[in-house]
Amino acid sequence: MSAIRRRPLLAGLCATVATPRIAAAQGSEIRFGALYPFSGAQALFGDESFRGLEIAAEERNAAGGVLGRQVRLIRGDAVDQAQTIAEVRRLMGAERTAAVFGTYASPLSFAATQVSELQGIPYFEMGAISDPITERGFRYVFRSCPRASDFAAATLVAVQDVLAPLHNADPRSLRIAILHEDGLYGQTVSGFQEQQIRARGLNQVEKLAYAARSVDLSSAVQRLRAVNTDVVLHTGTQNDIVLFFRGLQEAGWRPRMVIGAGAGYSLTDTARTVGAAFEGVMNVDFTQFAVNEQFAPGVSQFVELYKRRYGSDPRSGHSLANFVGARIFLDAVQRANGTDKDRIRAAVLATDVAEGTTPTGWGARFDEKGQNMRARPFLLQWQGGRQVTVFPEQAAVAQPRGQMGGSGG
Repeated sequence: MSAIRRRPLLAGLCATVATPRIAAAQGSEIRFGALYPFSGAQALFGDESFRGLEIAAEERNAAGGVLGRQVRLIRGDAVDQAQTIAEVRRLMGAERTAAVFGTYASPLSFAATQVSELQGIPYFEMGAISDPITERGFRYVFRSCPRASDFAAATLVAVQDVLAPLHNADPRSLRIAILHEDGLYGQTVSGFQEQQIRARGLNQVEKLAYAARSVDLSSAVQRLRAVNTDVVLHTGTQNDIVLFFRGLQEAGWRPRMVIGAGAGYSLTDTARTVGAAFEGVMNVDFTQFAVNEQFAPGVSQFVELYKRRYGSDPRSGHSLANFVGARIFLDAVQRANGTDKDRIRAAVLATDVAEGTTPTGWGARFDEKGQNMRARPFLLQWQGGRQVTVFPEQAAVAQPRGQMGGSGG
């Protein structure tokens, strides 16, 4: 059983002194890469994700480190795929890291893990959700967070089991449209959403893709309106979301519900920018902070620790997801009793953490592909200017509402 189940925040196991691979250690430290977008359009998400890893590393160091050494995180700035490849090579080469943590964005993770696998360096993904990342037969890529297919299933569960009953409607009568950015993230989530709609016998009336760097989504809004859309499943970034809601306002129209798939839908900054129209919007995402702590023990402690460390509230659940993922993987390296890639793989695959025992509510049990099968997204809703968990029942802190943007439909 992994030690992550038993120790509280700011406490840890006594580290076992071992002899890691010489290339991974310098003196009394063990070096790990931290590969995130620290600049560019995704910098906020990258920095927020890194903060969770940083807190986990500091917790581990306070308890004696990993393999008897203090953890040192070496940052790599993953702005685009070309720079990501260059940075992961630097982390594995000149910086001599034992493994790499990351990455937030699916295209960046996809590129980085191709390089790390060829070099035989373990890669711990804690935020990128595209399924293909762990579908390529790689042996040393491990992911602690849910996949795009999990997000897609959760969005359709929301339509079928939450939204339809709120409207006293047959789920098959709801007219569902898919809207997505055309990158790997949007393509993967939307593709699985289509599969879920077909499997559940629901009614898809439209699917629209748009360029990730679009500056106007008014034509997409008009097409959604023309087919009398009831529910929009939207996979996009913060900028896309603002453009979409601006288009809804200019059109003087809105569907019954918009259900996001993480990213910008989890940010308070997005809600503030959009304004009152964001009230009631649903989002399927990583665990956020308004969650039943009986199901996610330690989440309030994490928030307090975050506030003391950074002087503000967490900006999204990405820090929490990375914190829990980092704990899982740092424990695995400790249990591997060294940094040999095959020993780390064996330790990761032996991890056994029950759901409902970590600050995200996730458990940890990895399949042969390196995917955590006990991580799942929750259904959230913006209510009163904050994002609250509304489904599943054991994680919920509020009742779901059937309308968005205030009164009316």
